[in-house]
Amino acid sequence: MKKIDISVGGMHCASCATIITKALTKINGVREANVNYSTARANVVFDEKVVLPNKLIDVVKSKGYTAQKYDTSSGKDQLARQQKLELFNLKKKLNISLLFAVPAFIIGMFLMKESIFFMGTELLYAHYFLFILATPVQLYVAWDFYKGAWSALKNKSANMDTLIVMGTSAAYIFSVYTMLFNPSQGQYFEASAMIITLVILGKFLESKAKQKTSSAIKKLMNIAPKTATILKDGKESKVPIENVVVGDLIIVKPGEKIPVDGIIVEGHSSVDESMISGESIPVDKNVGDKVIGATINKQGSLIFKTTEIGENTTLARIIKLIEEAQGSKAPIQRFADTVSSYFVPIVIFVAILTFSSWYFFFDKDISFALITSVAVLVIACPCALGLATPTAIMVGTGKGAKKGILIKGGEALETAHKIKVVAFDKTGTITKGIPQVTNVISLNRNVTEHELLEYAASIEQSSEHSLAEAIVKEAENQKISLKRATNFMAIPGMGVVAALNGKKYFFGNEKLMNKEKIYTKEIIEKKKELENLGKTVMILAEKNKVIGLIAVADTIKENASNAVRRLHRMGIKVFMITGDNERTAKAIASQAGIRNIFADVLPEEKANYVKKLQKYGEVAMVGDGINDAPALAQADIGIAMGSGTDVAMETGNVVLMKNDILDVPKAVKLSKFTMAKIRQNMFWGLFYNVLGIPIAAGVLYPLTGWLLSPIIAGAAMALSSVSVVSNSLLLKKKRL
Repeated sequence: MKKIDISVGGMHCASCATIITKALTKINGVREANVNYSTARANVVFDEKVVLPNKLIDVVKSKGYTAQKYDTSSGKDQLARQQKLELFNLKKKLNISLLFAVPAFIIGMFLMKESIFFMGTELLYAHYFLFILATPVQLYVAWDFYKGAWSALKNKSANMDTLIVMGTSAAYIFSVYTMLFNPSQGQYFEASAMIITLVILGKFLESKAKQKTSSAIKKLMNIAPKTATILKDGKESKVPIENVVVGDLIIVKPGEKIPVDGIIVEGHSSVDESMISGESIPVDKNVGDKVIGATINKQGSLIFKTTEIGENTTLARIIKLIEEAQGSKAPIQRFADTVSSYFVPIVIFVAILTFSSWYFFFDKDISFALITSVAVLVIACPCALGLATPTAIMVGTGKGAKKGILIKGGEALETAHKIKVVAFDKTGTITKGIPQVTNVISLNRNVTEHELLEYAASIEQSSEHSLAEAIVKEAENQKISLKRATNFMAIPGMGVVAALNGKKYFFGNEKLMNKEKIYTKEIIEKKKELENLGKTVMILAEKNKVIGLIAVADTIKENASNAVRRLHRMGIKVFMITGDNERTAKAIASQAGIRNIFADVLPEEKANYVKKLQKYGEVAMVGDGINDAPALAQADIGIAMGSGTDVAMETGNVVLMKNDILDVPKAVKLSKFTMAKIRQNMFWGLFYNVLGIPIAAGVLYPLTGWLLSPIIAGAAMALSSVSVVSNSLLLKKKRL
């Protein structure tokens, strides 16, 4: 299966997206199609052996829309051009519409007489003048509405354009008839012109607001550098970023942006990766470390070898993930789509019923019946309902990306708010995944803790064991100068033996001490106490006497306990699943505040434990995205820890770019905020129509004499769409 993104132009409302979706899904070979009105994009999954990409594009065009393949490399320019063109066209039509509709409104509402004086000049036959003003608005400004309505009709459907066209055309045609044959009947030229103007104004404001919902993508697109400094044969040369190839050596000086992904081959520096991970503290980089394109080199000069370019860079993949997320549909969107598909035909029926009731049963004149039915058609446009979900998802996923939380699609965003259980892997998730020295205990009055660490590190500097590495690193951190050990010998499963300053030292576990017949009973209690805290204890002995203990542990992350507390406050059960022994697991879980653990679990068994937890409800599994892949896939939501690693991006529904465990409750909270906005938007969209249609139909007229003008109905309809987008934008203000 292959995936293609198609840029779609000419969509007027959410119903257009539904028409295109139906057309694409009917094509043989298409497995899935998502068309998003807010992003003007179609995401299609298809079998390239059955259908070619050009066929998909042609089908979209056949429905009356423009279409072209979305080019990731030029996505920024394409997106900017598309949005700029849309705004330009709407602004042009709005200006033309205002030029003609405002005078028509003033004359029709306040100065309408058979013969009047206006600014000292006699104005005869004002309805003819109104016809001249209203016609350009009806036939030029509203032309896209006619095209949209015709496209829907060809597809045996109806949409927002259908309602606008029916309402304004009815008012315009009736006005032409009365102008020619029955001038005393009254006209509604100003009503049709103002309705179209208000709808165009609403779409203009909506378009400006929608641009803000995609600001996260635009910011990411804009941070990529345009050039790179290549080092070849000892010479530096600046080249466009497009000319960089894998394997090039690139030099980055202090303050410059790193152009593409690569591996450092020379130099040391700290790099600001905040635009990628959301983490504000610069990251130290040395030879062999990975650097990410678009991050900023802070201090020293670096030379790195290019590993990824173009759409394969971390930044490009992140942008792709966000775009796919914003273009996807949440399951709740199906409700809105279903309502919208039935809504327009029902509204047309209600409008016809309104006209018939007033004209035939309540003996009102044709003008009264017409004005109520037009008001029903105009006020009932389901734009707000169509925008309710996609705008909130765009803002929610954009806000998450800004914080280093990548959410892969609307379904993941919706499911996350229902999470009842969060299961954490231990190593690299709850803990840092790197052993660290936690305790240095001298048992000899003549040996200080400083000296004890010096001896142990001097002995272990020849070892390749991970625990040895932790001890040597701790000595480096304390700026301890190491001595040269001689006669070094590693004893597998026990420890090491070496000589320092002519003295023989043993450093290892209890098995090594027993083998060498070194007395250890005096340290048993202290050793057990440390081991009960999940620490690995190593014994240092000189000849036949223990002189000290060094404990090493994979320590928990700083925010682990805070993250667990926040999840508990949200009413979420927290579990830890680990392959470690039960004693170590309990020690780590206790420090993190986790009461429920599964220990001694093999990697391939983790998925089964996740399945068991699903009896409590939806489960989120949090892991490093490598050995936890089956468990992440089994969970309702897989949350992968990782700084943009390939596996993490592919595995999880949610990727935490900062490797910060505190982002787990933040992701759940973001989901809750987003779903709350979607529900608010849907409520107001439906409530507005449920309340507005009866008022427009005139149900209050017999009791109060109130009648809703089609112009007011048009303004209210336009305002509803803008209010939904604005409400979604309020998500940006929420604190996670």
